[in-house]
Amino acid sequence: METLVIWCVLLCVLTGNGSTAQDQPTPLVIWHGMGDTCCFPFSMGRIKELVEQRIPGIYVRSLMIGDNIIADEEHGYFGNLNDHVAQVCDKVANDPELQGGYHAMGFSQGGQFLRAVAQRCPHPPVKSLISIGGQHQGVFGLPSCPASATQSRTCEYIRKLLDYGAYSSWIQNGLVQAQYWHDPLHVEEYRNKSIFLADINNEKVINEAYRTNLKKLETFVMVKFLTDTMVVPQESEWFGFYAPGQDNEVLPLQQTQLYLEDRLGLKEMDEAGKLHFLTQPGGHLAFTDEWFLQEIVDKYVAV
Repeated sequence: METLVIWCVLLCVLTGNGSTAQDQPTPLVIWHGMGDTCCFPFSMGRIKELVEQRIPGIYVRSLMIGDNIIADEEHGYFGNLNDHVAQVCDKVANDPELQGGYHAMGFSQGGQFLRAVAQRCPHPPVKSLISIGGQHQGVFGLPSCPASATQSRTCEYIRKLLDYGAYSSWIQNGLVQAQYWHDPLHVEEYRNKSIFLADINNEKVINEAYRTNLKKLETFVMVKFLTDTMVVPQESEWFGFYAPGQDNEVLPLQQTQLYLEDRLGLKEMDEAGKLHFLTQPGGHLAFTDEWFLQEIVDKYVAV
């Protein structure tokens, strides 16, 4: 029997049938944006399919927040983001396919949410973070609502709540978009009352673990859409934002205090060549399959 086992092992080696963990593609975790779900066949389901066709054998997990896709879509608008991130941390920590590390790809608000995962939950490690239209400095405006009637009504309701008082405790704790609402006209109120964005951007205190964990990324890719009307300012997709005290002049990342004081380690990462800034000419999340496969999947996932 032992002789038979040895011959089987040798045969597998000689014929290339003995796969190892090193032979497998790095898994991919996806987090969708506002108004979407993990599994719509025309959105994240399509993205998952494209990646799986491009990279045979890859494990792709599209995150669902809640017990079903209805709850998942609702959680894109309502709930506490810190709870959502903790839920994702638990999911990836208990997924046996991800224990060797994974690439993370976030669409729209999913981009900054996955960054929070990378900063707060380093095990298993995120190897590359790909943010497609993510708002890493938050937003100060919600000017364009989805076209569908249901999503548009929800969006208009959110707009009214944000206008009412984004930093009211009950709105902060229950409305997702309020938790990355960044008011440059009331900087101290934002820093003191934002329960999510101000924390993950190290604007309250310097959390050294956040800096350390983010700097462990091999690559941090940020895609900005040049005619984006959903994200205000669109430079937030590259970590830029309004200069404090006004909402006209927009500073690029390299001129912000976040970068100059290196509060997140982005300056160090930039100097090490880890930050990759990409653009697309269209509106929010407007890109072709060809661009996605050639510029994102081939360069940053299939590695």
